[in-house]
Amino acid sequence: MANLRRRGSSLFPGLLLLFIGMLLLLHNYRGLVIVNVLGHWWPLILIFWGAIKLYERMAASRSGDPRAASITSGEVFLVLGLLSLLGIVVAVDYGRENIPGHFREWGNSFDFDLEVAPKSVPADARITIRNGRGNISVRPSDDAQIRISGKKKANAWNENDAQQVAARVGVEVLQNGDGYEIRPTGVSKGESRIRLDLDVAVPKKASLTIRNEKGDITVADMAKPVSVTNGVGDIEIRDTAGDVSIDTRKSDIKVSDTKGNIKISGHGGEINVSGATGGLTIEGEFYGAIRVDKVAKGVRFISQRTDLTLSQLAGHMQAGPGNLEIFDAPGNLSVRSQDDITLENAGGKVNVDNRRGNVEVRFSAPPKDDIEINNSSAGITLSLPESSSFEILADCHSGDIDTEFRADSLKQSATHSGDSHLEGKYGSGRGPKIILKTSYGAIAIRKTS
Repeated sequence: MANLRRRGSSLFPGLLLLFIGMLLLLHNYRGLVIVNVLGHWWPLILIFWGAIKLYERMAASRSGDPRAASITSGEVFLVLGLLSLLGIVVAVDYGRENIPGHFREWGNSFDFDLEVAPKSVPADARITIRNGRGNISVRPSDDAQIRISGKKKANAWNENDAQQVAARVGVEVLQNGDGYEIRPTGVSKGESRIRLDLDVAVPKKASLTIRNEKGDITVADMAKPVSVTNGVGDIEIRDTAGDVSIDTRKSDIKVSDTKGNIKISGHGGEINVSGATGGLTIEGEFYGAIRVDKVAKGVRFISQRTDLTLSQLAGHMQAGPGNLEIFDAPGNLSVRSQDDITLENAGGKVNVDNRRGNVEVRFSAPPKDDIEINNSSAGITLSLPESSSFEILADCHSGDIDTEFRADSLKQSATHSGDSHLEGKYGSGRGPKIILKTSYGAIAIRKTS
C-alpha cells in the first residue's frame, strides 16, 4: 500500500509551484509584468496539467492502480490558490502605480525644504545623480556649479513624526576621481516613508548619469551625453546635443529634439520620440504605443515579436500590440514580425517577413528598389501607381491572387488544389523585382488611386 501511495502522488503540484515561483522571482528582479504573461499564456497551465495527468494515467494503468491519476480536490484548490496569489500581486502592483500614497505609504505626507550648499565643478565634469524614491529634474546652470533644491516628503501619522524622519535625511555632493556624485544621506535601502524630489542645476557641458528607483525624471537643454536608469516613473528628455541612453523597468518615455543617437532598453509603457538627427534603437518589451517621428539616421526596433530596421524615417512610425505602421521611410526597410503591417511610401528596398498578420504596402510614386514580402496565414495587399514598371513573382498557397495590372507579359495560373501563381513583367521601363509569397491568405495587387 505504501508503494502504491507513493506511485499515485502527482508531479503537478510541485511543478506548478516551481513555475509560479519562477514567475514571481522574475517579477521581483527583472520587472516581469505578470498580467501580460498570464493574459496570453494562461491556457498553458491547463495543457500542462492535462499532459501530466495523461502520463500519470498511463503509468497508473501499468501499475494496476487507475485511481492514482485522478484530479484531486487538493490540486484544484492549489491552482485556484496560486492564481489568487498572482491576482494579489497584480493588484498590489496596480495600486502602487495608480492609487495615491502608493498603496503602502501609511499616514499623511508632509513636505520639508531641502537645503544643499552649491558645489563648484569643472564646466565639463562627469556628474552622477543617485536617488531612491522621488522625482528628479535637471536643467543647465548659468555657471560652473552644482546647485540643488527640492523637497523632502515624509509619510507619518503626524507632523512631528514626519519631521523626525525628514531631519536625518539630506543630500550630499561627493567628488569621486574626476567625477562628482549627488546622492541622498540617511535613507536606508527600501525605505518607503521618505522621498526626495530634486531640482538640480549642472553645467550645460557636463556629462550626466541618473540612477533612480521610483519617480519621474526630466532633463532639458544639455550639451553632452545623458544616461538614465529608472525603475518606475515617467522619463522626459528634450533639447539635448549628445547621445541619450535610457534603461527602464516600467516607464513611459518621451524624447524630443535631440542631436545625438538615442537608445531605449528594458521594459515599460509608451514611447514617444520625435525630431532626432541621430539614430534610434529600441530594445525590449514595451506594452504601450511606440510613436516615432522624423529620425534622420533610422530606427532599430527589437522585441520578442518584432525585428525592424529602417535606414531613415522622414515621416511617422507607430507600433502597438498587434499593429505596426510606417509612413515615409526614404531608405531601406527590413522587418520581421507577427503583427498587421502597414507601409506607405518606402523609398528603398523593402523586405518583409511576417506571420499571422496582414501586410499592406502602398506607393504613391513608382518604386525604384526591390520588394520582397513573405507572409503566412494572412494576406498581402500591394498598391502601385499605374505608371509603374516592375518584374513580379507571386505565389499563394491555398489562396487567390487578384491583380488590377493586366499585360500579355503577365502570366497568371491556378491549380486544382487552390494554389495561385503570377509571373512576368509590367511596364515599358526596367523596374524593380517584386516577390510576394503567402499561405492561407489572398494576394491583392492594386493600382494606387
